[in-house]
Amino acid sequence: MSGHSKWSTIKHKKAAKDAKRGKIFTKFIKEITVAARLGGGDLNANPRLRTAVLTARAQSMPNDNIERAIKKGTGELEGVSYEEITYEGYGPGGVALMIACLTDNRVRTVAELRSMLAKHGGSLGETNSVGWMFRKQGVIAVAREGVDEDRVMELALEHGADDVREAGDVLEVLTAPEAFVTVKEALEGAGIALASAEVTMVPQSTVTLTGKPAETMVKLLEALDDHDDVQNVSSNMDIAPEELERLSA
Repeated sequence: MSGHSKWSTIKHKKAAKDAKRGKIFTKFIKEITVAARLGGGDLNANPRLRTAVLTARAQSMPNDNIERAIKKGTGELEGVSYEEITYEGYGPGGVALMIACLTDNRVRTVAELRSMLAKHGGSLGETNSVGWMFRKQGVIAVAREGVDEDRVMELALEHGADDVREAGDVLEVLTAPEAFVTVKEALEGAGIALASAEVTMVPQSTVTLTGKPAETMVKLLEALDDHDDVQNVSSNMDIAPEELERLSA
């Protein structure tokens, strides 16, 4: 899990740069639109929409953009219809990948992903070729430096977290998807800074990468994260935190 959380933390740090060029806002708009289409526009009655909106606001996305995305989802405004697809595949060293996408053109997306994976020594797999290795969970990372770890554990478990464990320089708080927002808000309400927070597919076992395969894997993850149709990428890679930090610099 340390590789997964470390990569999530690195992505979180880069989010401000992404927001400046607008790319991350496009991903937020897609997620908010689909969440509103599937569950309605009421944040209190639609946990997925609430999570999407809170994430967008945390990255300073304007409220006007959020409201328009919700209205496009509920049909109050005309908008593009996106299809949710999760592709499964393999990266360097046999690392398993779950690539969650929102697309308006399935043919284009799968062709681009297949090409991207092949370029980085990977391949697309069949449905459930790797999905059985993952479990959907909320993952909240808290930097351990200068934080009261006992307080973090107490708050998290009190508000419904499944587990809190050490993962290098962060504490990983694991939750069921439906408890994610409650736990996240409890920690933030107590003034605890979060290094990253997301509902994602968590690997149940990992593959250790070092050297060239690790370098290629980081390049692949960066390319996937930069693709307009890719909302989230989960993998079971385990790269030492210091190596991951160096490769993603």
